[in-house]
Amino acid sequence: MARVVGVDIPNNKRLEIALTYIFGVGRPTALKICKELGLDPAMKARDLTEEQIANLAGHLNKEYVVEGQLRRQLAAAISRLRDINCYRGLRHRRSLPVRGQRTRTNARSRKGPKKTVAGKKSVKGMK
Repeated sequence: MARVVGVDIPNNKRLEIALTYIFGVGRPTALKICKELGLDPAMKARDLTEEQIANLAGHLNKEYVVEGQLRRQLAAAISRLRDINCYRGLRHRRSLPVRGQRTRTNARSRKGPKKTVAGKKSVKGMK
């Protein structure tokens, strides 16, 4: 496996797909990188030479914000929202959906598993 900016990219995948294993690089960006460096996006990642890997890593570090630096930027942006007590920051703090989705039903991936609350006793049960 070739190691680029701290990530092992899979050898058996096409280069355009293998580059998407790097946080911050999607398909369009991967294709753009291949075009800028003159690499064939259809070639397998195992066919890259050491020189091409070094060139790729240098280009990513120079031109794009990826991996750890990008994760730090995202964390800083979220913590800024929390600090200024804006609505989005409050939603992040409470682990609720941030972008206006409903929470009466669904939102399970954000809220976690159901927490059952005991229901009220009926009037018939009290007699």
